[in-house]
Amino acid sequence: MRPISAPTPAARFRRMRRTPALRALTQEATLGVGDLIWPMFVRDGAGISEPIPSMPGVNRLSIDGILRAAEQAATLGIPAICLFPYTDPALKTADCAEAWNPDNLANRAIRAIKAAVPDLAVMTDVALDPYNIHGHDGLVRDGIILNDESVEALVKMTLAQAEAGADILGPSDMMDGRIGAMRSALEMAGHHDVAILSYAAKYASAFYGPFRDAVGASGALKGDKLTYQMHPGNSDEALRLVERDLREGADMVMVKPGMPYLDICRRVKDTFGAPTYAYQVSGEYAMIMAASANGWIDVDRAMMESLLGFKRAGCDGILTYFAPRVAAMLRGM
Repeated sequence: MRPISAPTPAARFRRMRRTPALRALTQEATLGVGDLIWPMFVRDGAGISEPIPSMPGVNRLSIDGILRAAEQAATLGIPAICLFPYTDPALKTADCAEAWNPDNLANRAIRAIKAAVPDLAVMTDVALDPYNIHGHDGLVRDGIILNDESVEALVKMTLAQAEAGADILGPSDMMDGRIGAMRSALEMAGHHDVAILSYAAKYASAFYGPFRDAVGASGALKGDKLTYQMHPGNSDEALRLVERDLREGADMVMVKPGMPYLDICRRVKDTFGAPTYAYQVSGEYAMIMAASANGWIDVDRAMMESLLGFKRAGCDGILTYFAPRVAAMLRGM
């Protein structure tokens, strides 16, 4: 459909920009608290709130702190949080067995949150990098990231998280075939209602650096992730990956990172119409915070503008470290 408008002066676009009320009436993309997923970093211990230098305002929290943050999320109306564990280096191994330990840090946190704030949706990360002595999302042999063996490990991790009470599983590994294997295993185990939000179009990006600091993977990573994450120059491939994951049983799909890939968000939503999410990753967050700290931009305006960009691009929701700040602003708190 081609937009039609009369020539000036019959049509003056400024008429509908004249007052806040008129601007509100004609705003096309809107952002609500229900659009937010809040990523959190959990670590062992008690009473710990450990700042992450490369992510100002974001802390690693022990489970008691995570519970307080979960309660805050529920109070603000944020519908979901996403957990990422900071694993004790002593527990990292080549076989990544801690990933499917029923009593590992992530699974203990899931159970605690679901007991304390049962209506809050808990999303998890399904990837081996927090548990891998090599820092990779899959198992490594002779410098090669193994696909099928990694999928077998990810399935065991999936079942352990589902048993712990996770509502949404977020496979972020980018191994081929993992969605179908996960979905089959969940169905066979009776976890029919556990949702999968697939990191379907995850790019090999420079914007992940602060996140790797947060989960303790920066020093462990040997090599790069170019053999399993997408090339930043590819767009059609993203659509093929999304279609594959939807056919294999993903309920929702994600584009990661967010802001450099808004064109991918729009193509995915327009092509498939499936629930589509973006992750405003650690590097995007850190850039806004760093520019604000230097007095170069207004952090709140930049934050809101960036999130509206995701909605304008067709996203149904956003994972963002700004979630509590945004929610408080939207609720006038």
